[in-house]
Amino acid sequence: MRDLKIPDQRHPEKAHRPDNAQPKKPDWIRVKAPSGKGYRETHKIMREHNLVTVCEEAGCPNAGECWSQGHATMMIMGDICTRGCTFCNVATGKPQDLDVFEPGRVADAVQKLGLNHVVITSVDRDDIDDGGAEHFAQTIRAVRHRSPGTTIEILTPDFLHCAPSVLETVVAAKPDVFNHNLETVPALYPSVRPGARYFHSLRLLQRVKEIDPSMFTKSGIMVGLGEDRQAVHQVMDDMRAADIDFLTIGQYLQPTPKHHVVDRFVHPDEFAAYEKAAYGKGFLMVSATPLTRSSYHAGDDFARLREARLAKLG
Repeated sequence: MRDLKIPDQRHPEKAHRPDNAQPKKPDWIRVKAPSGKGYRETHKIMREHNLVTVCEEAGCPNAGECWSQGHATMMIMGDICTRGCTFCNVATGKPQDLDVFEPGRVADAVQKLGLNHVVITSVDRDDIDDGGAEHFAQTIRAVRHRSPGTTIEILTPDFLHCAPSVLETVVAAKPDVFNHNLETVPALYPSVRPGARYFHSLRLLQRVKEIDPSMFTKSGIMVGLGEDRQAVHQVMDDMRAADIDFLTIGQYLQPTPKHHVVDRFVHPDEFAAYEKAAYGKGFLMVSATPLTRSSYHAGDDFARLREARLAKLG
């Protein structure tokens, strides 16, 4: 375990914007409040298994819809992140030790929910030598053992401070989709992802393909942070150069006034234009809407992703 000096605070000081009034959301990104029997049952299973979900921690706008269908994105390795990204509502600080029983509880919850496809993500754990790679692998294997018919999508941290070999640990566990989000354009990294490096994240995804060319790779960005269209298209080109299969683009929503300011709300027509351009650049699958998130409709999208690969090969 690394002895890191991590500030025990929810967000870094540079993200604090007490004078920042959040702009009014347009009609196209308004959603209904979570409710219904399915939502309550999913919530109950998560609490019974003492599991954290990114749906709750990050304040996902789609939680009500997804949970009503029994789809929850489980966040392993705790609810405290060692990074301080200014877009993210997950708490920042010094995490607790890893829970060795967590992989089994995730597997139990996946089985109880009867999921055909599950998305598993995590906080960044810069305090651990392997960044949590082995914990990811154990969780994948546990789900595979308990629910062999369930396809598994992981959304990983960047393993920035780890030996390159840790990535092989995760890939060897054979997730069906390896996702790592670039989040934004490179020029905004100092203000949006100050603890990350754009080209490191890009190279991480490229190396997944080098280790296992058959594995699907996926990445996503948010728009409305201050980027321009040219920069978004350049990110698409960078992703295709790294042989990334699946691109997601969604609207950034400011969790609190202390977070990175929303530069603008991108119109649905612009999202449609991004989707068309991305397909033209060779992505097998693209989801680009204001409410798109990494795990939103992930199961249905994975089915289409496999079909697109088969069509391309055939």
